[in-house]
Amino acid sequence: MEAQNETDLTEFIILGFKNLKKVRLLLFIGFFITYLCTMLWNAFIITLVIVDQKLRTPMYFFLGNLSFLDICYTSTTIPQMLAHLLSERNTIPYMGCVLQVYFFFSFVGTECLLLAVMAFDRYVAICNPLRYTLLIGKDICLQLATACWAGGFLNSVVHTTFAFQLPFCGDNHIDAFYCDIPPLLKLSCGDTSLNQVLLLSIGLFIAWTPLVCILLSYTYIISTVLKIQSSEGRQKAFSTCSSHITVVLLYYGSSLFTYSTSNSSHPSNHAKLIPVIYSVLTPLLNPIIYTLRNKDVKNASKNMIGKS
Repeated sequence: MEAQNETDLTEFIILGFKNLKKVRLLLFIGFFITYLCTMLWNAFIITLVIVDQKLRTPMYFFLGNLSFLDICYTSTTIPQMLAHLLSERNTIPYMGCVLQVYFFFSFVGTECLLLAVMAFDRYVAICNPLRYTLLIGKDICLQLATACWAGGFLNSVVHTTFAFQLPFCGDNHIDAFYCDIPPLLKLSCGDTSLNQVLLLSIGLFIAWTPLVCILLSYTYIISTVLKIQSSEGRQKAFSTCSSHITVVLLYYGSSLFTYSTSNSSHPSNHAKLIPVIYSVLTPLLNPIIYTLRNKDVKNASKNMIGKS
């Protein structure tokens, strides 16, 4: 019976802004400015890391990776959002949806793993400073970064492949701001139990395990920092970690809320706005958070602006 009802979809309709027609122009301006600032800020961070000799350390190497990741991240969703805000028909081709899901999930997984690696870097730097150059050498940095990117893209291959093998039976309205797997599963007339298991099981490896590693790393870091006798030393150690903790809380808090409430058949407008935090605002705020209290980045910025 399911096979008879199955249809070949050529496009999907994105319902993200259907209830916000009166403020579409304001949303377009807001998203456009956000996207532009995200591109400029993150490109600036990457340029600093490449140009300034003092920033050629593991910590800033991973920060440069995060900035590049955020540029890729926002480029998978915001341009489409901008186009839909100026159009009456918010459609995306079937293959366009496949590609958006694939790259979006790739960057989500990569960021989870990269944040864990950055926490490990701070753990070694503060808790084992004498072994830092041995444990976090140039080759190790490259291997860790490669593993993060490979893990994210491999994670997405599995989810995307199984999601788009499902049969779709007529309804092509995606109740989200972009193509995402949870709303796609609701459109399928087939058995999605395997997809749900994959989201939970692979999510355990790609999201929850890195989060546990981050929490353990900062537990040891805080314990070590509190043992530092000088207040100046404690303040310096905390300043290098507070930015990363802020980014982790913002990113994981919003993304875990989104996917833990994804089973709701009719998500509220507030629930649908939560993905905007980790897919739009977090990439914008990351470079700002990392530079506000970072003397090295501030000095490098002054030197580069002074030379120009």
